[in-house]
Amino acid sequence: MIDIVREIEAVEREVGSGRLPAGEAKVVRLRRTYDAAIDEVWDALTTPERVSRWFLPVSGDLRLGGRYQFQGQAGGTIDACERPNRLQVTWAYPPTENADDASVLEIRLAPAGDGATALELVHTAVVPDEMWDTFGPGAVGVGWEQGAFGLALYLKTGSTIDDPEAWQLSGEGRAYSRGCSEGWGAASLAAGVDPEVVTRNVAATSAFYTGEPAPAA
Repeated sequence: MIDIVREIEAVEREVGSGRLPAGEAKVVRLRRTYDAAIDEVWDALTTPERVSRWFLPVSGDLRLGGRYQFQGQAGGTIDACERPNRLQVTWAYPPTENADDASVLEIRLAPAGDGATALELVHTAVVPDEMWDTFGPGAVGVGWEQGAFGLALYLKTGSTIDDPEAWQLSGEGRAYSRGCSEGWGAASLAAGVDPEVVTRNVAATSAFYTGEPAPAA
């Protein structure tokens, strides 16, 4: 049994704004501390065989300046790789050769005392107005939070959920997704977003991840 409340409360969430070559951008930022040494967390994030155990299979020219591709997901270029503290890549789905069309994903690691490691993930993206108006930060934020959760399970047990898609649609998985969505709603409120907009965003994001219909407006 997974302690859903503990997993949700383990994450700090923040919403902001930034700028990319393509224009004004939205920023989602999450922080989580892992009970593992920084080198262990770095290796789990950057070793292809290990990444596939908790996230997705990855292929490509996996070195600074090279291109990577996650199976069935995003790809991009590796723009910074500073072991064991900082990894930055472009992130595009579908993949594109034009770096200006990609978002930017940065992961920072720092020792957190007693052999623990603090992870900060920052995703900066130009988001279509209609998508942001519907989902707010949750559509991206919940997805990254699921990845951070998978990493936590892997670092703790050496494995993760056997069938993530089936678990996501289980009662436990749906409760987790709703809790994450509500967490990103709270981050939006803290950023000054109108409460009515946040309520709609949380409902739409929760429906997207749980497969359940959103409440009628």
